[in-house]
Amino acid sequence: MNTNASAASTVRAAQDSTAFRVLARIGYVVLGLLHLLIGIIAISIATGGGGKADQGGALAQIQKSPFGVVLLWGIVIGLAALAAWQVAEIFLERDPDSRKRWAHRVKFIGTAITYLAISGTALVYALGGRSDSSESSQSLSARLLAVPAGVALLVAIGLVVTGIGIAFVVRGITRAFEEDLDLATGAGRTGILTLGVVGYVAKGIAVGVTGILFVVAALMHDPEAAGGLDAALRALAGLPFGVVILWGVGAGLILYGLFCFARARYARM
Repeated sequence: MNTNASAASTVRAAQDSTAFRVLARIGYVVLGLLHLLIGIIAISIATGGGGKADQGGALAQIQKSPFGVVLLWGIVIGLAALAAWQVAEIFLERDPDSRKRWAHRVKFIGTAITYLAISGTALVYALGGRSDSSESSQSLSARLLAVPAGVALLVAIGLVVTGIGIAFVVRGITRAFEEDLDLATGAGRTGILTLGVVGYVAKGIAVGVTGILFVVAALMHDPEAAGGLDAALRALAGLPFGVVILWGVGAGLILYGLFCFARARYARM
């Protein structure tokens, strides 16, 4: 047996573990909870309320809640397990088309990094700390703008993030996420797919605007123009009919959270 086959066999054995599957599905549940809270905060901002509509803001709300520390540790463990599941998929990807195979692997890597990053942020809150995505984005922008070719690098980051946002929108409109679900026919299937379509589009808009802010920061040579998800949603609020747009995106993020709950049950794993 060659090394690659042996590694794949080991990974498959790990994925067959009931505990691993349960923890990974819990990851989708806590991911849904975070998007629900972010969507609620976004709607609060649209109606003149406060809060930060990003992972940090959602985690801060959980931190202040009863049993908040327990929930935060659940988020840490669930998302770490979900990231590990994505890493396992890298080794098990066997699409006969080599370009699609590597495209899938890149997606798994990116998703694993995202889940690990959120898990790490949740760990900070679980240990009593705080994190600010806008400050982190501005700090990164300032460091990049201070080095040669920094403007080009920041534009590249912005374009990549914007591309990810567009990919979410396309994935929602084309219902490409459906292939990752094991759904029976009927009204329940239609409802879950509707949640997915609206949720993916809303998340794509929010992520895409975040990328645009990085590009603006680079072109204006102003690191303070950059920001995380909260800054992106507040930028939407500043547009004509921005309150309506922000309401729609906030509601869409809530629906994406509900879709994640359904995904925890029906994801192909």
